[in-house]
Amino acid sequence: MKARLSTDGGSRGNPGPAAAAYVIETDDGTILDARGEAIGVATNNVAEYRALVAGLAKAVELGVDELEVVSDSELLVKQMRGEYRVKNEALIGLSLEATRLARQLGRVRYTAVRREQNELADRLVNEALDGAAG
Repeated sequence: MKARLSTDGGSRGNPGPAAAAYVIETDDGTILDARGEAIGVATNNVAEYRALVAGLAKAVELGVDELEVVSDSELLVKQMRGEYRVKNEALIGLSLEATRLARQLGRVRYTAVRREQNELADRLVNEALDGAAG
């Protein structure tokens, strides 16, 4: 099964209260799963990676074998493509876990998009942050 995974993470304060979200959908736009959750205090980059790991784990669970990962984090996309090295201690373990999960999926490609093109995942992050603050 082919699918697209849109991920987003955000932090209010960087580090600060953070949330991670993902949306998995088929080519025809059917949403297979969409989730946003507060993850405690973290940086934006940790939140982005937590969203990626959660989304990849769900894609594995759903039996996806071809996945396009869409993120508005250029850092995450370039690191997962191997264009940038992961130097930040907090991100090394998360990137290794993401790589391990991606290997279980067959074919995975990473695409960077502007925030406006990642609307639902972005909204889920903000809803999770608002819920955690309330």
